[in-house]
Amino acid sequence: MNWHNKTVSDIYVLLKTTEQGLSSAEAQKRLHEYGPNELKETAGKTVLMMFLDQFKDFMIVVLMIAAVVSGLIGELVDTIAIVVIVVLNAIIGFVQEYRAEKAMKALKAMAAPAALVVRDAEKINIPAAELVPGDVVMLEAGKIVPADIRLTESARIKIEEAALTGESVPVEKTVEALRDESASIGDRINMAYKGTVVSYGRGAGMVVSTGMKTELGRIATLLQEAEEVKTPLQKRLAKFGQRLGIAVLVICAVIFITGLMRGEEPLLMFLTAISLAVAAIPEALPAVVTISLALGAKKMVRQNALVRKLPAVETLGSVTYICSDKTGTLTLNRMTVEELFVNGETVECRNFLVSDEGLEFDASSQVSSLLHALALSNDALLDRDGNAVGDPTEIALFEIAAAYGLKKGEIRKKFPRVAEIPFDSERKCMTTFHKTPEGRIISFTKGAVESILDSSVNSPASGGLEEMSESLSAKIEEAAEKMADDGLRTLAFGLRQWEVLPDDITPETVERDLTFIGLAGLMDPPRPEAAEAVGTCRTAGIKPVMITGDHRLTARNIARRLGIIDEEDGVITGTELDSLSMEEFEEKVEEIRVYARVAPEQKIKIVKALQDRGEFVAMTGDGVNDAPALKKADIGVAMGITGTDVSKESAHMILLDDNFATIVKAVKEGRRIFDNIRKFIKYTMTSNSGEIWTIFIPPFLGLPIPLLPIHILWINLVTDGLPGLALAVEPAEKGIMKKPPRHPQESIFAHGLGYHLFWVGLLMGSVSVFTQAWFIKSADTHWQTMVFTVLSLSQMGHVLAIRSDTTSLFRLGILSNKPLLGAVLLTFLLQMSTIYVPFLNPIFRTAPLTAGELLITLALSSVVFIAVEIEKWWQRRRDKNND
Repeated sequence: MNWHNKTVSDIYVLLKTTEQGLSSAEAQKRLHEYGPNELKETAGKTVLMMFLDQFKDFMIVVLMIAAVVSGLIGELVDTIAIVVIVVLNAIIGFVQEYRAEKAMKALKAMAAPAALVVRDAEKINIPAAELVPGDVVMLEAGKIVPADIRLTESARIKIEEAALTGESVPVEKTVEALRDESASIGDRINMAYKGTVVSYGRGAGMVVSTGMKTELGRIATLLQEAEEVKTPLQKRLAKFGQRLGIAVLVICAVIFITGLMRGEEPLLMFLTAISLAVAAIPEALPAVVTISLALGAKKMVRQNALVRKLPAVETLGSVTYICSDKTGTLTLNRMTVEELFVNGETVECRNFLVSDEGLEFDASSQVSSLLHALALSNDALLDRDGNAVGDPTEIALFEIAAAYGLKKGEIRKKFPRVAEIPFDSERKCMTTFHKTPEGRIISFTKGAVESILDSSVNSPASGGLEEMSESLSAKIEEAAEKMADDGLRTLAFGLRQWEVLPDDITPETVERDLTFIGLAGLMDPPRPEAAEAVGTCRTAGIKPVMITGDHRLTARNIARRLGIIDEEDGVITGTELDSLSMEEFEEKVEEIRVYARVAPEQKIKIVKALQDRGEFVAMTGDGVNDAPALKKADIGVAMGITGTDVSKESAHMILLDDNFATIVKAVKEGRRIFDNIRKFIKYTMTSNSGEIWTIFIPPFLGLPIPLLPIHILWINLVTDGLPGLALAVEPAEKGIMKKPPRHPQESIFAHGLGYHLFWVGLLMGSVSVFTQAWFIKSADTHWQTMVFTVLSLSQMGHVLAIRSDTTSLFRLGILSNKPLLGAVLLTFLLQMSTIYVPFLNPIFRTAPLTAGELLITLALSSVVFIAVEIEKWWQRRRDKNND
């Protein structure tokens, strides 16, 4: 039902009620029919089901099987390590899912706890949950609107709807029916919506919708229906885990069969194949991912970004679009006077200088008259702390006058207000009367440009008063249109002088024969740091998009000032968006940068269209209307100061300083974390590849299996552990924010990673097999210990070399990642202990090496490090030639 199109009399008929309200009996009947005025929650999963769902991931299943196998062959250390990792990840996933339930609780908290209604012809307070369609509700300043209401009375009532529509200025309401059936929520000025706040005046209206049928309820429904999407990392690791598990099983089967064909013992080959399978699965990967994200989240808190969902840290590194709400996110959420039209020209306030003479009232001076009008013709007040309170527009006028030296406290004493005619939406103006120090009366009329111009007969000029001619009127209208085109809200001011206060203070007798004294252009300005952040996003290959409930011209002006759009770029409105099918919209969505006057479900449509085009979308916002889109987006970013509880609960990350620029820091951190996770995968999978080649090649060369199961598991334990985890704290590489975002569909093995782990793993295995063949031929009985050590230490050389994809370790500095250096040294000492600690020799089947054997082993272990450094040198040279 389009209630905004119905007249008040139609509403009474449709809802079968009167001004006297419902009877108690009828209200109870309707409460039973429509249900309580509450937001309902969908039946959620039980706590146990939430926890058990965390074990469905393929990678987790493979790790659990590996844990069981490790326990069966007696490797309890590996079993315990894997179980701890799996449980840790399950707990983290459970906490992440549990937070979704809080979003609905936050929405419910927004509902008004009580409402003043007319029942049985009497005004009574009832719980808001007992409201029913047809109830007559009384509204006054400071109250939360308890249901969706069609207004029937309005005494200058203004409602703050920013949380629902994104409109930064309180909306003045009327009771007349509207003709536009497709009017957006922000344009339905005869409606009051559940969860919004009355900021001024009073009124009354009929309840037309309650509970989940309200606009707030529709958002709750969207929030429940919005599906959370997997992060890029989760998608990549899930695909990676499935492929790896299959590949490992195939390789182990081949090794087992090959060993049997060569005549090896079946039990030994079975244990070797199983050990290799356990080693090939990078069980430390989930831990590295978790620790990397946790450390990143901790660092981001210090940069005013609170991460509610750990994978969101990495997701920022893949983001290709940032869809940002305008009000309070890109702008200050505070109206300011940007321009003044005075003495026949438009001036920017920051460049407008006022002499001391301008501070003394002079009716023949436009500057003096306009400044006094700004200071006196508004209702803003100072609280005990000295802060201006009142309507945002009034505060803006108050502040600009004070900035020029006219303090309202002082000027009000000098020009006390003696009468006023309140603002009326039909007249579109207001008038205040003030007594001058000389005892005369001046009146200032403020309002819409057309209203003031129609009532003006002259304007101050250098030679006195200039008659309001057609040319002067056209000049003023042109200035006003230019302000409007720039997205400014324009107010005009008129002056009239009286010998005494008139007896008949009515608009018809007072608001005529005015002296036009100027215009003021107001807007909610962009945050100073937002333009730089937008520029950085563009440098990083991220496309910023503004989505707002504000008007087209305002949105365009802000977007231009921020650098989101150029002059030739257009703006699309919610109405225009509605006229496009999803297929038509998806064809255009990547070219659109600004959306104005949009509804909550349209924000989801925008996010979905971008996602359908293969983009990864971050959505920032602070209002209730943003919550479903925040949840639907690949990463939702809420504002910590101005953000509603609903938006915070729905978001993956919260900006504690409400600063759009903080997102840039978060993007950089996300990219660094993904780079480090990728380095770990490069390291651990190359190591596992080397181990597989070391076991796989010898039988084809007529050599025995070089390593025992305990050797494989030991190498897996000491090399995959601390050195891999230390990669998580590797600093960001230079130029990380000058690269384009990773393509959302990009394989985790892209940019040569798969090629690297193949050839380096093959080299690592070849060096190990070479060691085996050489020393068996030399009749050296320590050959197995040497192969064991070469393979283990080759991996340490490799982890040092891959700290950067292109920069040499010697340029990075060996001390620039001290945790990694410490992990490498500890691993070296542990490996040496298996050789030189006597009681460990029988456990690991090792023997002490001579000094010569140890030197040869260390030299062979450095081959991989040297080879990777040469690869990086070649890459640097190629990059230089391409430049």
